[in-house]
Amino acid sequence: MEWLLTSGVRILGIIAGAFAVAGLTAFVSHRTERLFDDDDPSTMNEREKRAATLGKVLRNIVAVVVSIVALLMILRELGLDIAPLLTGVGIAGIAIGFGAQSIVKDFLAGIFILIEDQFDVGDVVNIANKSGLVEKITLRTTTLRDLEGKVHVVPNGQVDVVTNMTKKWSRSVVDIGVAYKENVDRVMGVLQEVGDAMASDSEYGKLIIEPLEVLGVQDFSDSAVQIRVMFTTVPLKQWTVGREFRRRVKLAFDEKDIEIPFPHRTVYLGDGDPMSGRLPVELVKSDRDTAGRQDADETPTARRTATASNIEEGEE
Repeated sequence: MEWLLTSGVRILGIIAGAFAVAGLTAFVSHRTERLFDDDDPSTMNEREKRAATLGKVLRNIVAVVVSIVALLMILRELGLDIAPLLTGVGIAGIAIGFGAQSIVKDFLAGIFILIEDQFDVGDVVNIANKSGLVEKITLRTTTLRDLEGKVHVVPNGQVDVVTNMTKKWSRSVVDIGVAYKENVDRVMGVLQEVGDAMASDSEYGKLIIEPLEVLGVQDFSDSAVQIRVMFTTVPLKQWTVGREFRRRVKLAFDEKDIEIPFPHRTVYLGDGDPMSGRLPVELVKSDRDTAGRQDADETPTARRTATASNIEEGEE
């Protein structure tokens, strides 16, 4: 009874104090995060992401430190001499440090990631050949979730090169292919009109930082002239803006009869004359055997036609 009234009460006080410190830290960190909230649930600005990242890391560190201190205090109240225990823990820590250098590397890398502000919670990054939305950062690992919902836990020590796609602002680069017969100046004018309409739109205009910039002809591909345009958007919204722009371009091209081509291919076999439409003799038999099945075999990208009139008399 005497122990319960002395050491027992102190142990309860230690446990209560540990929970109080952890709870107070969580309360202060959450209140601090709300101070940087811009009341826009659709986007997170840089200050919001930074506050969320540091808040989670601070809560994790405080929880670990408070738990260790509370455990040592409780052991002392139980009558255990913690001095040899601390000495043994120190020696074991040195031994573990030599054997677990990768873990130490992870912690050091995590510290530099936070100090240098390489990325924050809410950013979309590519690290260690994994891409996704940063959901959690600790001193040892970074947790990503990709578009398919898969979660990737990457040790910070493996983060060599960071590709941050949502740092302060993002960019949507779109290549539009049109037929070679089209007037590219007219096409670029239509694209500019679509971009200006999006910039003035009540829903998409707030996602666009800088209006559409038509960069010009990007490439001459096999079937189309590629015209490149780009938007500068708020972080995380480059894909939303790009998809909506493509949808509006398709509607505008249909309205103005601008052709978006599909691949074409001309196949020439043997010694026949492709200009006259004549086929070589060795194809006559196979073409006659396939007569009547021509309609079923036709596809939009390849057509084969052969008639007996294409063959001169006596050639067979």
